[in-house]
Amino acid sequence: MKSTLKRGCFIIPPYILRALTQNGTKDQQDMAWRTLTKSEQARGERVTLTTIASLGATATGVKRRTVYDAQNKTGLPGRLVRSEGDPKIDDISANEAYDGSGLTYDFFLKVYDRNSIDDRGMRLDSTVHYELDFDNAFWNGRQMVYGDGDGEIFQRFTRALDVIGHELTHGITQFEAALDYEDQPGALNESFSDVLGSLVLQYKKRQTADQAEWLIGKGLLTRRVKGVALRSMKAPGTAYDDPLIGKDPQPGHMRGYVDTSDDNGGVHINSGIPNKAFYEAAIRIGGHAWEKAGRIWYLTLRDRLRHDSTFGDAARLTVDVASALHGPKSLERNAVREAWESVGITVR
Repeated sequence: MKSTLKRGCFIIPPYILRALTQNGTKDQQDMAWRTLTKSEQARGERVTLTTIASLGATATGVKRRTVYDAQNKTGLPGRLVRSEGDPKIDDISANEAYDGSGLTYDFFLKVYDRNSIDDRGMRLDSTVHYELDFDNAFWNGRQMVYGDGDGEIFQRFTRALDVIGHELTHGITQFEAALDYEDQPGALNESFSDVLGSLVLQYKKRQTADQAEWLIGKGLLTRRVKGVALRSMKAPGTAYDDPLIGKDPQPGHMRGYVDTSDDNGGVHINSGIPNKAFYEAAIRIGGHAWEKAGRIWYLTLRDRLRHDSTFGDAARLTVDVASALHGPKSLERNAVREAWESVGITVR
């Protein structure tokens, strides 16, 4: 393992939860504050758990999934409810966590020849029913943790396969580029999780780039919320616009880049820019996005990026990888360069 991430990575940005603390009912405000508080506590545990994870992984080449039930408490991992090879149980969240981690494992193994999160057969542990009405899901350095949602704003977090793929990709980043979780490196950290999480879902559905919806977390918002998902890679800034959670703040171009100290320097906000770049590259290349565009991005994450890489670095390196894979005058190389230029980042 190259190094560790500095902070925990959560699918729900803090600015959404803070909006709820200001705009929601008393119960919604209380729920949002509890989620924010528990999320901060989980961040503090991350470095220790990351070290333990690196020591405990073994090379097996075989899926090893375990699912635990926190029983609406915060102790991890909780009570074991399903292990590898066990039949389905009477708990939809546990079954979705089991299936989702398996689909993510299969995607990385079959498409990119990666042996689990650490590429050494790391066991995939998941805990469901974390805390009461917890509105988040996260990778804590060792395992996946899922809240049930409050039922008014968010539904259970195991229902979105791309969210499972997103959070498990944070684990891959942890063992590879270890992108700092702040400012542009942090936004890249979030973006690579969105990219590969979306590809896990597209792979399951066998969708081509032009067939995919390019939404992250579709189905997490309840019908009471005016929105379709947490983020849109195709059209950043359009995923939701609701009186309770606010308007999607993501830019899709560098001219909209947000300088902020919130959200660890805008890691969930500015990730819209590299997200849009990947979408543009995938559409320009065509076909199944995981085959060419996704491979370029994955290899860049695995082999080229460093902990402090910027958007400009990611642009240059993805163009270099595209050139190495397909040739300096190839459609793929030109597509990647044009994609970054379309979001305001020029590759010299």
